[in-house]
Order: sequence, then C-alpha cells, then structure tokens
Amino acid sequence: MISKDNAPAAWATLMYELEDAQEHLTMLISKMSSEADYDEVNLRIDLGHVFAHLNRAWHLRDLTEELGQEQWQRAGQFPKDLDPI
Repeated sequence: MISKDNAPAAWATLMYELEDAQEHLTMLISKMSSEADYDEVNLRIDLGHVFAHLNRAWHLRDLTEELGQEQWQRAGQFPKDLDPI
C-alpha cells in the first residue's frame, strides 16, 4: 500500500477520497434524519456517491501513477477483491 512518505501525491488523492466519502456519508445521515421526504431515490444517489469514493480509495491504495479518465471510471466500481466482513 502507498504511504505518505513513498508516494505523497497518490497519498493525497487516497486521503481525499476517504475524506470526501466521510463528508458525504455525514451529509446523507443528516438529510435522512431531517428530511421527511428523503426517499429511496435519494438514498440510491447519495449512497452511490459515497461508495464511488470508497471504491476509488480501495482501487488507488497501491497506485502511484495518475489515472486516465477510463481508469478513473473503473476505479469507482465495486471491488472484486474485497469481501465484506
């Protein structure tokens, strides 16, 4: 896995993805708690956004080079090498 010391730019991107996931998850929880009309459509969109950030964090954990647009899109997909516990 990359580290702040061996790949500082890639590390910053990884941290951005995790921090953005945290921010959007916090907003999702807040909206679900305060908006009576928050529905499954909203949850699907908001949770999909959170998952995209988490998925990219997982896929970027070992990469030190920049990704092209197509690779970036693939990195947002659910991992095939990570099992829920």
